[in-house]
Amino acid sequence: MDPKRELTSVDLAALVGELGSYEGAKVDKAYLYGDDLVRLKMRDFDRGRVELLIEVGEIKRAHTVSPERVPDAPGRPPQFAMMLRNRLSGADFVGIEQYEFDRILEFVFEREDGTTRIIAELFGQGNVAVTDGEYEVIDCLETVRLKSRTVVPGSRYEFPESRTNPLAVSREVFDHEMDESDTDVVRTLATQLNFGGLYAEELCTRAGVEKSLDIDDAGEAEYDRLYEAIERLALDLRNANLEPRLYLESGDDAGTGTDRVVDVTPFPLEENADLATEPSDTFLEALDDYFFRLDLSEDEPESPTQQRPDFEERIAKHERIIEQQQGAIEGFERQAESEREKAELLYANYGLVDEILSTVQQAREQDRPWDEIEERFEEGKERGIEAAEAVVDVDGREGTVTVEVDGERIELIARDGVEQNADRLYTEAKRVAEKKEGALAAIEDTREELEEIKRRRDEWEASDETDREAEVEEGEGEERDWLAEPSVPIRTDEQWYERFRWFHTSDGFLVIGGRNADQNEELVKKYLERGDKVLHTQAHGGPVTVLKATDPSEASSGDIEIPDSSVEEAAQFAVSYSSVWKDGRYAGDVYVVESDQVSKTPESGEYLEKGGFAVRGERTYLDDTPVGVAVGIQCEPYTRVIGGPPSAIEEPAVTTLDVEPGRFAQADVAKRIYRRLRERFEDESFVRKIASPDQIQHFLPPGGSRIAEE
Repeated sequence: MDPKRELTSVDLAALVGELGSYEGAKVDKAYLYGDDLVRLKMRDFDRGRVELLIEVGEIKRAHTVSPERVPDAPGRPPQFAMMLRNRLSGADFVGIEQYEFDRILEFVFEREDGTTRIIAELFGQGNVAVTDGEYEVIDCLETVRLKSRTVVPGSRYEFPESRTNPLAVSREVFDHEMDESDTDVVRTLATQLNFGGLYAEELCTRAGVEKSLDIDDAGEAEYDRLYEAIERLALDLRNANLEPRLYLESGDDAGTGTDRVVDVTPFPLEENADLATEPSDTFLEALDDYFFRLDLSEDEPESPTQQRPDFEERIAKHERIIEQQQGAIEGFERQAESEREKAELLYANYGLVDEILSTVQQAREQDRPWDEIEERFEEGKERGIEAAEAVVDVDGREGTVTVEVDGERIELIARDGVEQNADRLYTEAKRVAEKKEGALAAIEDTREELEEIKRRRDEWEASDETDREAEVEEGEGEERDWLAEPSVPIRTDEQWYERFRWFHTSDGFLVIGGRNADQNEELVKKYLERGDKVLHTQAHGGPVTVLKATDPSEASSGDIEIPDSSVEEAAQFAVSYSSVWKDGRYAGDVYVVESDQVSKTPESGEYLEKGGFAVRGERTYLDDTPVGVAVGIQCEPYTRVIGGPPSAIEEPAVTTLDVEPGRFAQADVAKRIYRRLRERFEDESFVRKIASPDQIQHFLPPGGSRIAEE
């Protein structure tokens, strides 16, 4: 039996009540592990320290854990964790809800300065979105741009389309959903009623109904027993009548010699009657024990070299996604055009629409009820009044009037004038057009990912499998194919310069640049030494760039000759991380001076801002220096993300991606690069550990970017 990896909708319905008992707890700190595990450290007045984990990767779960089982905190908090800390530190946990019967949990926190919602999507690819009190997305682990919904920073969070909630369904709706099916009973419960496979089977067993019974052969008696079983399940969940169980598979059955956990449920299941069980006092404790003891090692393939990746399935999946995204783009185009046409129709029929709105507004000023207004329009229709004939609906609850002009139905806000209603439609058309732009960006990413999968497939098929195995056996003495390694060892050695912008030139010289005025100041005062070169763009808003002749730990010397190739790479670095890139330009002018030409002492009557410096003497200019940045992963001698001019990065990195000025925000580009890099390595866990989107963003220029065409 495959062990459970994801919580079901029934599991979430059960744990909501137990998690709700922690209302009033205060948040101390937030952490992010890798790109899919969020931890909230809280304090409860009665129970002391509370640790909440939300995981949305291969494992999808949300529950409290014992403090001794909490993973060690990451060394450097990524941007997402810092955002959570800024918004949640000292906040009160005020509630948790399950969205309908979906695998979505909404955690609500309040502080004097506002409300923060953490929405955990425990389905599909998984996601965690952080919104304000009005559901505007502050940040999210994954951006979502689909035909049905969008989840991106700055937009309103959109829940998935509503599905039937079987725990609250009436008998009439239950009968209708069952009758609409064209399959057997268990599949109908699993899909039409959204119970999923396990609980669909459990309900059939509890009701004494044959699982494979065709819907056409199921009668009133079977419906009665099934509906009664659903009601009992719903009642147990509402009343928190739980008897949590861990289910274990015998070591003899599993072939391991030791028992292992394979399931955890809020109450005993007849479907699991043949498995050994362990009871727990609470469902949260059971979940903590289960996921702590969960071992997925037996389910993993032995080695990437022994098992061909399912390229066809990945290609088919991406082609399906592209088809869906193309449909979304076409839908957005049609919707935006429709909204614009409606606005233009209002102006084309200005007099008619104005007469309708004025009639409603005058009646409301006289405190006439909406029913009477509707009656007046009906009377007008009978008398052949054109304005009345154009009215097709009056909705007093919403304060709207729906009119039909030139065959198009348009809903109007009654209290507004023609111009305001038209502006609203134009604004909606603009909003939809922006969603189309997001969908275009998403489909571009998907197409790039598809081409990358096809490239890897072609490389795999072009290589003889026996040759690959021979390479692995020969091992040392030959250059390792890090991308194909099943497990890449992590070797770190954090250096003093890594808090600045940095790279090593093709000739091995260190180049460092300031990220802000404080760092620019520090570079000139503390790290600028004899023999170094200083570079800066003519454009305002560039970093102080220092091309080091020696390391600060070495004796400085003016005798070291720095090659022109290193100076050119340093110049490209200086222009790429300046306002030139931010302005969307592809080249800029850079000047180079020696270290002794730079001073923090201004001339008489002059003033230097923080981070500024005075240059005395001749400058060497490198005109029209092209921008250019590559981001990649280095595996030897250390494992880390590196970035800088492509000519300097391509040699030490095992794989790189070039970026150029574009319209996408830093965070979005970083996530795209992360996904592309992760897909190139067989050891995806290695990429998660050393190249998170935040670490990649560290090397991206300010302003918009895009992945360059390969």
